[in-house]
Amino acid sequence: MNPRAVRTVRFLLTGLGNVGVPLLEILQSRASMLMERYRLELLPVGLADSGGAAVSPHGLDIGAVLAVKRARHSVASLPVVGRPGMSGRDLVREVKADLLLEATPTSFQDGQPGLDITRDALSRGMAAVLASKGPLVLGFQELAGLSDLESPGRPPLRFSAAVGASMPLVNVGRRDLALGKLGRFEGVLNSTSHLLLCRMAEGRTYEAALAEAQALGIAETDPTLDVDGWDTAGKLVILANAVMRVPTTLKDVSVTGMRGVTRAELDAAKAKGGQVLLLARGEPVGAERWEWSVRPTAVDAAHPLARLGAMEMGAVFRSDLHGVNTVINGEQGARGTGAAMLKDVLEIFPD
Repeated sequence: MNPRAVRTVRFLLTGLGNVGVPLLEILQSRASMLMERYRLELLPVGLADSGGAAVSPHGLDIGAVLAVKRARHSVASLPVVGRPGMSGRDLVREVKADLLLEATPTSFQDGQPGLDITRDALSRGMAAVLASKGPLVLGFQELAGLSDLESPGRPPLRFSAAVGASMPLVNVGRRDLALGKLGRFEGVLNSTSHLLLCRMAEGRTYEAALAEAQALGIAETDPTLDVDGWDTAGKLVILANAVMRVPTTLKDVSVTGMRGVTRAELDAAKAKGGQVLLLARGEPVGAERWEWSVRPTAVDAAHPLARLGAMEMGAVFRSDLHGVNTVINGEQGARGTGAAMLKDVLEIFPD
């Protein structure tokens, strides 16, 4: 019997920051496993960051790229292959590839630059795997229409990393609970806000808890999206569209952040064996309508997420066929996000 043929997938990566660099590190360290277990070679033919791009139809040297990024330079500075000023969208429009990996910074204002980049990639026939939430929050229906999500035979679109990083919420809800009628969904989907609430319940100040989250690398210098609930709301919108299959926008979500939570509320929840969570919730109302919210919620000891650890996220799906399914995941940071992207790649290009 002949050994399985090796499949080479030529890919583009837009965004070489907190997600893109760890993704390349995983690719470098697991290249032999991809070959041995899946007979798959992932070949980078174009990479773009804020300073430009690097392009080679023969494949870029990941080690050289990582060295440049660790030195805080753009890949556009690489000799021969560097393309100063080339944007991610230019890269997708000009370089032939099989796959787009999209990891540019998220914007909930217009979804850019990821929305245009993803739209162009799908239109050119590339599969697309996204870590960026903005394109999905602002343009889910359009991107679904350009992809296999709505039209079999069109390019695949996957986005596990945009919702729960290495916590497999999209696959659990969309694939593993197939044919079930979904009921109330609840989730703690933002690690920064959850860590802050846990540390404040232990008696620390908001400022001290935030400093810890920033030192761990899970909170931005400006944590507004996290603590005011908008990051969680964006993830809830993606789940609403992709899993519950209900057309939903940010305007449909009632959002209250965690800044107003008092010590008395934290103590009261703890006394009942529970805790205060910044909880995303989707509740079916009638046959076709859902209500969506993000707000600080006190849960008692009986709740499936009552003992969620400070460095964990979790979610609860309820289904008439599958019962109650709880998913809990320890914080893996950007490495977990990169791993989730590669999991999606393996789904698109199975062995």
